[in-house]
Amino acid sequence: MTLFARSRAAVRGGAFLAIVGLMVVLQRAVPADAISEYRTTGLALGFALVAATLVGNLADTFRLPRLSGYLIFGLACGPYVANLLTPVMARQLQLVNGLAITLIALVAGLEINIVRMRRRLGPMMAFGSVTILSVFVGLLTLFVIAWPWLPIAPDATGLQRLALPVVLTTLVVSFSPTVTIAVMAESRARGPLSELVLTVVILADLALILFFTLAMQFARSVSGVVPADDISLLTRLFWEVAGSLAYGTLLGSLFALYLRLIGREITVVLLALCVLVTGTSALLHFEALLVALAAGLAVENIAPFQGDALHDAVERGALPLLVVFFVAAGANLNLHALAELGWLALALSGLRLVGLWLGACAGRRVARLDTSETAAAWTGLVAQAGVTFGLAGIVATEFRDWGMKVQTLVVAIGALNVLIGPMLFRAALVQAGEIGRLDSASPVPTESSVRVPNG
Repeated sequence: MTLFARSRAAVRGGAFLAIVGLMVVLQRAVPADAISEYRTTGLALGFALVAATLVGNLADTFRLPRLSGYLIFGLACGPYVANLLTPVMARQLQLVNGLAITLIALVAGLEINIVRMRRRLGPMMAFGSVTILSVFVGLLTLFVIAWPWLPIAPDATGLQRLALPVVLTTLVVSFSPTVTIAVMAESRARGPLSELVLTVVILADLALILFFTLAMQFARSVSGVVPADDISLLTRLFWEVAGSLAYGTLLGSLFALYLRLIGREITVVLLALCVLVTGTSALLHFEALLVALAAGLAVENIAPFQGDALHDAVERGALPLLVVFFVAAGANLNLHALAELGWLALALSGLRLVGLWLGACAGRRVARLDTSETAAAWTGLVAQAGVTFGLAGIVATEFRDWGMKVQTLVVAIGALNVLIGPMLFRAALVQAGEIGRLDSASPVPTESSVRVPNG
């Protein structure tokens, strides 16, 4: 690290300590009942934006992902450690989650150019399928054999002895497209490794959600829970997946048309689109992540020139949302679950890492992909976050006896993986030379370069 970099890091560290000290003084000097809910939200947002941004910059100085800095900041200042961000504040910060996920998914869609990736799509899917299947089979075999020693439902017999490990394996294998995409966005990464990981993590997430639905049906039937109507379940699944993709394609096509014909105030219109996607997806029972992904795909493949301008505008304007989103994720990580099952969670997280690496080795051979491009692709599949925790919550709600134990174990494993995953993936991107390549892509138009009609 150069002298200039050290001086800059020292200044940022001093500014961070000053802001934390001010937050401590404010919390102790002002009675809790004297602060309204709106002021509490404003204080939490201001503290998170300023202090976490400084921590993220410090992390970047030490060649770590900025979002790891945001996560660690949220964890250290959250309710389970310093409590500078109280439980109420931690919940209030989650208000931006929907908007942030929509924006991150939109960035992912803008990275997928079907024409450019057409020749590699088959090998990519083969690589992803072999990798995920290898990890799934390996962990499922381990859970079935070791089930009597796991603190979940050791007395399970018959088909339950198979159904419960299937549900647990599906949750442990699941990924976080949001975190993986966010690492690429904040690093401005582009290249073969980025494209491969992006394609695999998105398709794998869709496949695992579908398999989770089937696994839950299996668990319901063997656990004595009244099974849901299969036709109703399939209809709902089709509506959520196919309907989300169709709705996103429609919105993306309209937005591409706006970019081509008008092309003004892109950032403002983009945020309005994200708000529209977030709000209407909940009302229509669509998956906002899929809607935004399809919208980005439509823009990139219908109007690729405008898509580049939009991509640049999104990445430059997404910082505040990324900061608050990952601070909230860190503040809401359940350290009680990690403390309760620490050694078991650490062991299973390590086995998952080994399984991903071995599965990726097998996937490279089957897909015949260049080793230099895919050797570190498994690092993009390490992180777990929102989707995994959400599915674990569904299990805990439906199966009170053993579901709560599954949720506790999965949250503990996910807490470890969401902290180490971004660091591993960014290191792989650095090794592949893909960090910052978007800046040097030729040409990358800016907002001003989008054609604007006279008048």
